[in-house]
Amino acid sequence: MSYEDPVVITCSISGAVANRDQCPAIPYTPEEYAAEARRIVDEGGSMIHIHARTPDGVPSYEIADFRAITDAIRAEVDDVIVNYSTGAIGVPIDKRIAYLRELRPDVAALNMSSMNYAKYSKSRGEFVFKAVFENSFDTIIEFLTAMNELGIRPEHECFDTGHIANLDPLIDMGLLSEPLQISCVMGVTGGVRPNPRNLAHMAEQVPGGPDGPNNWGVIGVSRAQWRLVAAALTLGGNVRVGLEDNFYLPNGEMARSNGDLIAKARQMTEDVGRRPATVAEAREMLGVPRKAAV
Repeated sequence: MSYEDPVVITCSISGAVANRDQCPAIPYTPEEYAAEARRIVDEGGSMIHIHARTPDGVPSYEIADFRAITDAIRAEVDDVIVNYSTGAIGVPIDKRIAYLRELRPDVAALNMSSMNYAKYSKSRGEFVFKAVFENSFDTIIEFLTAMNELGIRPEHECFDTGHIANLDPLIDMGLLSEPLQISCVMGVTGGVRPNPRNLAHMAEQVPGGPDGPNNWGVIGVSRAQWRLVAAALTLGGNVRVGLEDNFYLPNGEMARSNGDLIAKARQMTEDVGRRPATVAEAREMLGVPRKAAV
């Protein structure tokens, strides 16, 4: 790994759970999303993962809200890879595919297995929330078929090592083509424990190996994020930070914007002798051509 080994730095700009009572920097309106996008790109981010919200901050799966946010971002930033969330509990698949079909983002997240999905509070001795996150093979194939038809590259979000193995039959069926994008999501109760040894093990499970043709990276949730970012950078992976995943800088200070988090990720990238990929480089690495506006 060297300075000529660029890193795709992704920002999950908002998320669908947290709100401004928890972190005042979370964007709600399209204009606020656009301002965050400018900070992200200026600090070295090349891909933005979007959960839509209404202008008053309510999570949304409506085409109009995704469109307004995406249009605002693209008007503010000359180029950035746009990545839509498709994960949800209790939202019909057809509704989640509808905004992909209408707006055709560069990339869409594809959750790779069903699982218990929860947040547990040790201080309260109880779950903050808990649910079954349904992502059966039937669901995965329905999303993947639509993405292939629409020319959208999937980002495979894997919350445990077995989720990476779920890629194997899809590759064999001819539903996936390299280069793959594989995100190791760590720190969700119900998934793999968030430590560097587990990340190294997950990276070894990537089809073709961690140094092969496929792209892999880490999504670290909550305060374990920075240790996992450091591990991914050292192991040769990409990284994601952002206000969906974690509000805090390594010193415990709350981020004032997504730009603060991206700036820290960029600094860490440079500290290990690598550099942030430009948007053009990230597109080439991920197999994501620039699209005309829809």
